Amino acid sequence: MKKIGIYVHVPFCVRKCFYCDFLSFPAGEKERERYVSGLLREINKESARYGKYEVESVFLGGGTPTVLSGGQIGRIMDGLRAGFSFGEEAEITIEANPGTVDIEKLESCRRAGINRISIGAQSLDDGELALLGRVHSAKDFLEAYGLAGKAGFRNVNVDIMAALPGQNPESYLNGLKRVIDLGPAHISAYSLMVEEGTPFYEWYGEDGKRKDGIVTHLPSALPSALPTEEEEREMYERTGEILEAGGYYRYEISNYARPGYECRHNIRYWRRGDYAGFGLGASSMVENVRWKNSADMGNYLCCMEEGSGDIKEERCVLSIGDQMEEFMFLGLRMSEGVGKKDFYNAFGKSLEDVYGEIIEKLCAQGLLTDGDSVRLTPYGRDISNYVMAEFLQ
Repeated sequence: MKKIGIYVHVPFCVRKCFYCDFLSFPAGEKERERYVSGLLREINKESARYGKYEVESVFLGGGTPTVLSGGQIGRIMDGLRAGFSFGEEAEITIEANPGTVDIEKLESCRRAGINRISIGAQSLDDGELALLGRVHSAKDFLEAYGLAGKAGFRNVNVDIMAALPGQNPESYLNGLKRVIDLGPAHISAYSLMVEEGTPFYEWYGEDGKRKDGIVTHLPSALPSALPTEEEEREMYERTGEILEAGGYYRYEISNYARPGYECRHNIRYWRRGDYAGFGLGASSMVENVRWKNSADMGNYLCCMEEGSGDIKEERCVLSIGDQMEEFMFLGLRMSEGVGKKDFYNAFGKSLEDVYGEIIEKLCAQGLLTDGDSVRLTPYGRDISNYVMAEFLQ
């Protein structure tokens, strides 16, 4: 039986963070309930297409899925299990933000079969959290982490961010060490990205300097600039060193795990496995056909409630060239890189025949290593966007 991953998008949050460009927004109880009902209709309608698949992983993401009630989360899981065949060892993850969980909700998630939780700490400094627009404190995070363990979660990820306004390597690494001391199974450590359409972009733009005299509603405590490239690089390099010393290994550019606790759902993305997305704006890729659900809530709910209309958009059948490009730039995110046998088995061509000149060039620049697999060097990781762009034909 073929394997598949499932992504379920919950677009709701308590308040939009200042750096966030994800499809998310606050909503009241009635809108949340209406959405869950629509989501269950979509799952019920579409699940018949996947009779030949066994679910290997589920990821409830957002937004903040734990804005929903424990009962609503349980109904979503019941709907998935009614429509799909689940593997016995399926990894089932829910994203959670501190302040949106209590012991009852977490225990409800465990009863629903959720066995992995990803907690968005982002920082353990209350000043940094306020500048990010987060609705929780460091204390709230520590309480949520403790409750997750009490509820029976053993596979816990913690998200932490670097290169925040006013942050320096010392303050960031102090927070990272506090997270390590908690002993989570997995840590996602990534740098702040200033995205267009967010308050951060309005305040800092692309150059990372505060827009004094241009933007009139700047927060009074907003630092004058983001950390420098040198400071950000130091944070990144020291992250790997400290996590390795703490028993974690980097298996992807920004993800670290204790052995056996790598996120199987995300690895599916990076290895171009099949996945089906449900909910507002959710993306899918099944047998090299990619599509995306409508990101318009009115349209999504109307189609689900009336039982007519199509929420699928941007459908694209990937060419062999498209598949090869994705195989490279997604696979290079992984520390083990792109295996030459894997490439040949997928496409019937050797990696050298397709990308030999590019690989030779990047190896000469000290960005890749070439053996049984092609991997990023530490320098290549620093400028990974450049390296991966080289494989776009």
